[in-house]
Amino acid sequence: MEKNNDVVMITLDTERELRYGHKALKRLAAKTGKSVESLIDGELDMNIMEEIIFYGLESDDKKNHGGKLELKDMEDLLDLAPTPKYYLDKMTQAMTNAFGQQEGAEGNAGK
Repeated sequence: MEKNNDVVMITLDTERELRYGHKALKRLAAKTGKSVESLIDGELDMNIMEEIIFYGLESDDKKNHGGKLELKDMEDLLDLAPTPKYYLDKMTQAMTNAFGQQEGAEGNAGK
């Protein structure tokens, strides 16, 4: 059962929680040298994408999987996903949960 409504479950080697809390976002920005906004809005190469997913998995790994996950493991871990689209969709969903929907996403409903 999900403890936070911003958690996205992702199945790789096992079921894991993908979540972008303050600590994950801060560590991600420090590691990449980029603002979170530029990571979200910019084009992503595979290395940056691995980093984004790694920091989203890090808290769950420490709590539930022994804290052994390292950034160098991400290439092999992501190869266990059914398709790249699968983990890209999960990453996008978790980021959307962290920041909410973009302005204008609600359209003109109710007006």
